[in-house]
Amino acid sequence: MIGFIDDHRGVHGVEPICKLLPIAPSTYHTHVARRVDPEKCSARAKRDADLVPEIERVFEENFRVYGVRKIWRQLQREGHEIARCTVARLMQSKGLHGVIRGKPVRTTISDKATPCPLDHVNRQFRASQPNALWVSDFTYVRTWAGFVYVAAFGGSATDCFADGSPRGDRH
Repeated sequence: MIGFIDDHRGVHGVEPICKLLPIAPSTYHTHVARRVDPEKCSARAKRDADLVPEIERVFEENFRVYGVRKIWRQLQREGHEIARCTVARLMQSKGLHGVIRGKPVRTTISDKATPCPLDHVNRQFRASQPNALWVSDFTYVRTWAGFVYVAAFGGSATDCFADGSPRGDRH
């Protein structure tokens, strides 16, 4: 928004543009004043400006693999008093992220052109008689050896997924 106002202020002026956009003219002028004179920035913004190069340096020195926790610990070893959440916020703002071990599991490769299946039971998982409605679920569980894929099927007339009770008279 600030960039748009900068681009068009010579033609239309700041106040008429701000009337159309959801921004007060004083907000725009404050932003421009801080851009011209960095001393007018808040203490947090000044500290962030000092810390970002340090975070980027540690990130680059460690082959762009360190994440938030390791960069935070390295900065503490170097004598910087900084909170872990501050490192996370600044890394996110700069698009820096560490390498994650292992390969992420992609369980579903959806085709956006294919319509989603219809909900034939309208989220009502109760059947009036046995063998009239069957439900299923498919998921995966991480183990030390890898992933185990689990499929569960059940007849809804027993309400076995609701509370483990085979009664049909719970409600």
